[in-house]
Amino acid sequence: MSTIRLTAAQALVRYLAAQRNEEGEPLIAGCWAIFGHGNVAGLGEALQAAGDALPTWRGHNEQGMAHAAIAYAKATNRRQAMAVTTSIGPGATNMVTAAALAHVNRLPVLLLPGDVFANRAPDPVLQQIEDVGDGTVSANDCFRPVSRYFDRITRPEQLLNALPRAMRVLTDPADCGPVTLALCQDVQAEAFDWPESFFETRIWHRRRPQPDPRELAAAVAAIRAAKSPLIVAGGGVHYAQACDALAAFADRHGIPVAETQAGKSALPFDHPRNLGSIGVTGSAAANAVAERADLVIGVGTRFQDFTTGSWALFKNPDRKILSVNVAPHDAAKHGALSLVADARSALEALSERLGDHAATPPDASLKADWLAAVDTVTAPPSGNALPSDAQVIGAVQRSLDDNAVVLCAAGGLPGELHKLWKAARPGGYHLEYGYSCMGYEIAGGLGARMALPDREVVVMVGDGSYMMMNSELATSVMLGQKLIVVLLDNRGFGCINRLQVATGGASFNNLLDTARHAVPSAIDFAAHAASMGAISEKVAGIAELEAAMARARANDTTTVIVIDTDPMIATEAGGHWWDVAVPEVSERAEVGAARSGYEAARRAQRAAD
Repeated sequence: MSTIRLTAAQALVRYLAAQRNEEGEPLIAGCWAIFGHGNVAGLGEALQAAGDALPTWRGHNEQGMAHAAIAYAKATNRRQAMAVTTSIGPGATNMVTAAALAHVNRLPVLLLPGDVFANRAPDPVLQQIEDVGDGTVSANDCFRPVSRYFDRITRPEQLLNALPRAMRVLTDPADCGPVTLALCQDVQAEAFDWPESFFETRIWHRRRPQPDPRELAAAVAAIRAAKSPLIVAGGGVHYAQACDALAAFADRHGIPVAETQAGKSALPFDHPRNLGSIGVTGSAAANAVAERADLVIGVGTRFQDFTTGSWALFKNPDRKILSVNVAPHDAAKHGALSLVADARSALEALSERLGDHAATPPDASLKADWLAAVDTVTAPPSGNALPSDAQVIGAVQRSLDDNAVVLCAAGGLPGELHKLWKAARPGGYHLEYGYSCMGYEIAGGLGARMALPDREVVVMVGDGSYMMMNSELATSVMLGQKLIVVLLDNRGFGCINRLQVATGGASFNNLLDTARHAVPSAIDFAAHAASMGAISEKVAGIAELEAAMARARANDTTTVIVIDTDPMIATEAGGHWWDVAVPEVSERAEVGAARSGYEAARRAQRAAD
């Protein structure tokens, strides 16, 4: 057997550079890195030597780098992934939030935090966590519950098994998620005689599990028996490249489609069968059909509470659930009739078995009335009052072509976008709403832009989320990855303030002006963005915003547009109840009234059969 002598870090980098997806692209597109004493000498040396074989990018925050990597994977529909390496201690634990985000959203990312010395000779090293009851514990054990595969590398040759296992998880449609390989820093530098065959190019094919014949037959029978079926399209439709199959299935069989946050843009907004968003932030059209549906057909969805209205949306007493999902865990939720399969393969097999069977589609006026409502709330305001989020969304939408991508994650904007954004092409709507992580937006925009260099990426972010994490704005400028950032300043956490008031609470500690302060907050967001190299401006209203959007599109570098918005306005049309527990006892009469409404709404919940 022919061998080559390399350090563990050099072998890891060489192995990653040799992996390909079925399109022939690098499976691991590159590595984000912030170096410290836990990875600079070992992995840093190996990455520098690799050059363009495995490109390395420098970020400003470890969580931000990981968000960029995750957004890249989401934008490629899990076709490719990225690696992220950090030092031990705070550099590593800064990535734990991002790992949780990837875990919830079933998105691949390879996390390579440095770790303590395997030989323990210099213990305790700088930034080492010491567990007096367990000598094997390090800070990286935080990654265990938020990783789909975790391994601590204490010998170089362990990579011979760990790396193929990692690639298997990153490419598996059901198990996909974050992989953490904690790399002991002394082991990174240790040499080993590696089989040269280990570094041969390998192609990783994406499995497409086919439906079980019995499950398929039961699913076909359920669809044939349904009088008012509804498809709920989730993110799995995108990841399975099943958008065309979904459109063909809905057209042929007359079944309307509603979209989750992750599923939105699976069908064009103007497709006749697309009723828009569903659930807590759903369209009036989709929710009306959902309430009377006797068969809810989930395709690639986890049935999260925002999708189901905390399981109070589907009111038909005869309602059944058919869950088409590649992951058995998701397919069996809430007593569903399971069809465990790749979404595209399942839709094609179902359609073949159903033949010319077609349901009676809902009244077309439902969709027409909803689109008219969208146009009304997104139209420019007639007066001089602060604009709503919806009016800003309308201005941004009017300023873009159908190829653009809008990206968001947290606060009030995701709900407004889910209801109101008119996505014309698959992938044109990029929302991280599984973990709804504040701070994802700008870093995520950078990753999406790297994945989709031919599409304009517009990040919509509130001032609260911007303040949590904005440093990768400078990275986008440095890397020449242009973003358009529309920053809506409602002076605080407006969405949670509205929820606080809606549950009977007083406005408290959410808006900057009602939070405890000695000096009123007066953040100049345009100046802040400019200090990081972005082109920036603050606009006074919707007309100025549309003009600024035209300038931003013409710019060749990242541009930030700031606009003040009203924190109290949200779109009333559409939507549904969401289970947010209200105190049973309070001195506030408003809380007591909210509790009464809460108890009435809970009686409508129907979680499982």
